[in-house]
Amino acid sequence: MSVSDSVASLPDLRVEASEVAGLPAYVLHDTASDLHSTWVPAAGMLGASLVHAGEELLWQGEGVGAYARARTFMGIPFLHPWANRLAGFGYRVAGRSVSLDPASPLLLQDDHGLPIHGVLTGRAWSVAELGADANRARLVATLDFDGPELLTAFPFPHRLRMEIQLGGGMLEVGVTVTPTGEDPVPISFGFHPYLQIPRVPRSQWEVDFPVERHLLMDSQQIPTGETETVAAISGAIGDRHWDDGYDRLRGRRFALRGGGRTIAVEFTEGYRVAQIFVPPGQEYICVEPMTAAPNALDGPDDALRWATPGRPYSASFRIVT
Repeated sequence: MSVSDSVASLPDLRVEASEVAGLPAYVLHDTASDLHSTWVPAAGMLGASLVHAGEELLWQGEGVGAYARARTFMGIPFLHPWANRLAGFGYRVAGRSVSLDPASPLLLQDDHGLPIHGVLTGRAWSVAELGADANRARLVATLDFDGPELLTAFPFPHRLRMEIQLGGGMLEVGVTVTPTGEDPVPISFGFHPYLQIPRVPRSQWEVDFPVERHLLMDSQQIPTGETETVAAISGAIGDRHWDDGYDRLRGRRFALRGGGRTIAVEFTEGYRVAQIFVPPGQEYICVEPMTAAPNALDGPDDALRWATPGRPYSASFRIVT
């Protein structure tokens, strides 16, 4: 990664233009907290790195190049217009029946052959603002969801605005959906942060997840519509693993501890569902902020939130170190 001259700076907070895997990128710096975050607009606004005190807190997978080419996940990917799975290659929402092409290069399929995690990985976002003030470094990017290819998969034109802020030892990520047509836009997006604690085996990490109501799933990890009340999740991970959704929470702060370090994911606005993904055989965990449950686009319309003309929808979360 080569870094050019700073494009926006204050003594402790700055944004630098950079390059990752041959793609333009931006690095936000919070020097006072020794926290640094890299974002790649040309790879669907991928959060590629979060380095604290010299250690990488995001699992790197096969790297940014593989993510941009083949949707090999890593870092902090943005999942839009749906997070998690759909039950099939079609859905019905707002009175519209949408058919998805299984051969479309826009789509990623899970192990069951179902479409998962939206369509925006390879889309280049436009950088609208770079700056720093006394409290944070900031990157704002936008994307118009209005091309024929995109609207075939999700026929609701809108503009996305993502605001990345770094300061005070925390990274905050906000998204606003603004309709650009006459129709409301159903909201079902999310993020997939891959978190790691360097130098400590995952089995020794301890978690505090303030979950309350668990979504029961079928054999393909699609909600059945049934739920169960559960206790909050806490303690060492050990040999436990999860791929579970929760649509009622006891709190908004999901904490991960190990090796004297604490990393917390906090849902600050607009996120109603948490997906906990801790697969066997890996050294990461994911606390996924989601605006709706899996397959919500094919559920009842009144279970969704909507962005309407004149009333955008916003959601945000932060990672605190």
